[in-house]
Amino acid sequence: MPADPLEGISLVGNPIDLEEVKKYIKANNTFWCVTEIEPCDPYEFRRVDGSCNNLKNPARGASHTPFVRVLPPVYSEGFEPRKTKFGDDLPPARKLRTSLLSDGRVPGQTITQLAINVLAFMSADVVSQQDTVKYVTWKPYCCTPKGLTDRDCVPNKVPDDDPVFRFSDIRCLNMTRPESFQSVGCVPNNTVPDRIMSSTPLLDLSVVYGDSIKILNKKGRLFQGGLLKYEISNGKIWPPSTKSKSNVCYLNDKVRETRCHATPNDGINTLVGINLVAIWYWRLHNVIARNLAAINPCWSDDLLFNITRDICISTLLQIYYYELLPVLFGRENLIKDGLISENPGFRDLYDENVMPQISLEFPYVLRWVHLIQNGVMKLYDKDGYYLKQYPVVNLTLRTGFFDVDDNIDYITQGTIKQGSANFDYIIDPDIGSIGLGSQQRALDISTNDLAKSRYFGFQPYVKYREYCFGTPIKSYADLKGIIDDERIEILREFYKSVEDIELLPGIYLEKPIKGGFVPPTFYCLVVDQFRRNMVSDRHWYERPNRPNAFTLDQLLEIRKYTVARLLCDVGDSITRVQPFAFLKTNKDFNQVRDCKDIPNINYWAWRDSNCQQNNDWDNYSKH
Repeated sequence: MPADPLEGISLVGNPIDLEEVKKYIKANNTFWCVTEIEPCDPYEFRRVDGSCNNLKNPARGASHTPFVRVLPPVYSEGFEPRKTKFGDDLPPARKLRTSLLSDGRVPGQTITQLAINVLAFMSADVVSQQDTVKYVTWKPYCCTPKGLTDRDCVPNKVPDDDPVFRFSDIRCLNMTRPESFQSVGCVPNNTVPDRIMSSTPLLDLSVVYGDSIKILNKKGRLFQGGLLKYEISNGKIWPPSTKSKSNVCYLNDKVRETRCHATPNDGINTLVGINLVAIWYWRLHNVIARNLAAINPCWSDDLLFNITRDICISTLLQIYYYELLPVLFGRENLIKDGLISENPGFRDLYDENVMPQISLEFPYVLRWVHLIQNGVMKLYDKDGYYLKQYPVVNLTLRTGFFDVDDNIDYITQGTIKQGSANFDYIIDPDIGSIGLGSQQRALDISTNDLAKSRYFGFQPYVKYREYCFGTPIKSYADLKGIIDDERIEILREFYKSVEDIELLPGIYLEKPIKGGFVPPTFYCLVVDQFRRNMVSDRHWYERPNRPNAFTLDQLLEIRKYTVARLLCDVGDSITRVQPFAFLKTNKDFNQVRDCKDIPNINYWAWRDSNCQQNNDWDNYSKH
């Protein structure tokens, strides 16, 4: 008889008894505060809910668990934003943002829009949406008189001489405090705020599979041949959809656009980049499942599903670590810092004493990527001809747009032809003043990023520089060589002491790392998290002794997989692509090739000798 599920406090991971559970039930906050975990089996596949990844602390790795901090928090009294060294308030966020970053649109010549889309998807895999939903949907009124009486409201003032909004009556940008274990009632408010999230903290494709086995079974699995449910519309394969009028795609054009994904994770329907990559991986799951079923007809639906999911997660990790990060951070830097290996064989860096969590700093510094986010999505046909462009902000919560007029074909082609925004100190005007389309009258995403960090309690920028590089920064003179002189002058205008500079403003203005395109402190904190992700994941794909580990031959097949191959396998109308699809092509480098020349996985590496082989490759179906 199986053991009963274990229930524990989500914040600390400790088991609790039935009487304590009843208290949370009475307070109606078990969703956030209590984690229910089935007994762990050390030999099972990776769980959808993320639990039991660490057998010493089964709750860690699950959704609704806390972040860790790289550095301890600093707050003023009552956990309000810290004051400056001289006791003043920190500078107004909107004024600071418009002084540090100009508004404009400069096309980049190095990386493609595909890199930005995959970065957005990666972030969505580990960070939940409730903070954004809170100020967009739950409490959109913080700039009205009602907001004055709501402690959750912390809007940003727009100065009268604002370079954009001076020509309007907009003098306030809506914002709310982050959700925490304290704000939802799990623990008392007189304790240090611990930010809460809904996603599983490891990179495990939760955007596709969700974080609940019950919801996955209801919305995702077909329970046939290891497949996910799917639909065919206009000759294309899609995740299952809902026609409910109350769906999350409420910005669809009501006349023509009806598609909205009814999948285990509603986050698939949010930003255009997240949506695209999720569709591709939903399709890829079924491509792999059909290939494995053809080779191993004796495998059960459960076995096919679990091995397919494992391969999907592994291919994406291979793309993140060995393809995307090297483009941005520099391959030699990542090898030197031990994040990737030159040896294609196994690696086992697992440490059960490192919990599968993400640092609070990691998703925050990822907001730097907004500087290279292009505000327009350019659409191309399969022959490379430019058709039109569309504002990215107008595609949020609008899945139905993909399923009309072959738009998904043209967007997919555009992702490998269009460049990102340039690596500079300029932010796209739509990101800096519109943000989320029609959901708010005005929204500067980066102003909110700057302001919200104050409620996270981050230490000053110079403390993170010291953590990363060991050298204390005591004066503005110490920033010479790290930040350009003219930008140091801007920082002096806002911060009397160098020790007051906030984390993201410092990162915004740093010169890029040698051998890469990103700021050094950004590099440090992101690599720190990617290392934690690797060493804390008991199911890490490069491990030779994990549960249901790959053979060496199988791992070498995973090594072949690239984002270019992903597009060839499941990208609409993609028959030709540059082999390094995160990089733009030119006449001397990275020339476009036929998909037949892009390496693919040989699924025969997963042949089970216990199964009778009655089929060959001619029986395979791409979809």
